[in-house]
Amino acid sequence: MFEDESLHPDTLAVRAGTTRSQFGEHSDAMYLTSSFVVGSAEEASLKFTGQIPGFIYSRFTNPTVSAFEERLAALEGAERAVATASGMSAILSLFMAHLKSGDHVVASASLFGSTIQLLNVYLSKFGVSVTYVSATDTTEWADACQPNTKLLFLETPSNPLTEISDIRTIADIAHAHDALLVVDNCFCTPILQKPLALGADLVVHSATKYIDGQGRVLGGAVVGSSVLVEPVYLFLRTAGPSLSAFNAWVLLKGLETLPIRMRAHSETALKLATYLEAHPVIEQVYYPGLPSHPQHTLAMTQQNAGGGMVSFVVKGGREQAWKIVDAVQLISRTANLGDTRSTITHPASTTHARITPAAREAAGITEGLIRISVGLEYIDDLIADLEQGLA
Repeated sequence: MFEDESLHPDTLAVRAGTTRSQFGEHSDAMYLTSSFVVGSAEEASLKFTGQIPGFIYSRFTNPTVSAFEERLAALEGAERAVATASGMSAILSLFMAHLKSGDHVVASASLFGSTIQLLNVYLSKFGVSVTYVSATDTTEWADACQPNTKLLFLETPSNPLTEISDIRTIADIAHAHDALLVVDNCFCTPILQKPLALGADLVVHSATKYIDGQGRVLGGAVVGSSVLVEPVYLFLRTAGPSLSAFNAWVLLKGLETLPIRMRAHSETALKLATYLEAHPVIEQVYYPGLPSHPQHTLAMTQQNAGGGMVSFVVKGGREQAWKIVDAVQLISRTANLGDTRSTITHPASTTHARITPAAREAAGITEGLIRISVGLEYIDDLIADLEQGLA
């Protein structure tokens, strides 16, 4: 954890994790090296066995990656973070570190499609079972827990319906069953939401999204206490789903502007959601910052703002949804999110296409659903662009 916990998150985002070399560089250094030289055989032995600190091999120790880990941990109010090659590799590393054959997972039915695939297709091969429950009904979470339940997993707000899970209540449920609660904090980042402060045990990030913020590189992280993060680090050291030094440097630069970007994303997203809610072609708008959102009150107690993700259902199903996606000229047609540039996608045929129709229906992914990651463009330009398909 950063040594001065009294500093504001805006300051931590710029300063935490900074360690200067003998050259006194002002910006963060980028250490593009696969290995590190030692002064003696004894020093090598002590470093490899962990008796003294030091960098060994960039698969698991690199100064630039360490700086990113320390800064992100400081922002989350955590003891430690481990950075990985992508958000999905962060989730995989966490699962491999904390689950074994015979264990049971309770997960939100409103998870990212690749997370569901990881649980259903790959972890099931190794004897890990999963029960999916409503993201918002805490009774279902309690009822689904079994004697062998080791981990509860959710993302809030969810992708793409922005459902809000009650982190504190679900954390209490997990701990009552001697299980861990893991929260995917991708949509909010630690600027808008701190799950650890609400009782979660571990937080995962796709740093590819808002943490980078400009769609440049892939990255991920697992954040939490040193005791719980250490097994994740040991898996990464062995298996190697590692973050490169270059990507870590880009993500460090992303963290420096994360607070001001998240506030701007949230402000524009609220304006866009308000406009869409009044449009006659729109059946429903999903945005936590709207009073009409089913969990608006809960969202505003857990989050500092509504975030940058807006989803809405259009009348006319897939045909009308695709018409809107195809009509935009300014907004980018891509499934990535958290970018300075607004993006638009049709989840049922893209991000959630690999899961079964029944699973999509259970998650509320209808054919008329469109997801927009609201960027930093001027709001009137975004509205004018959408009007081409909404008219």
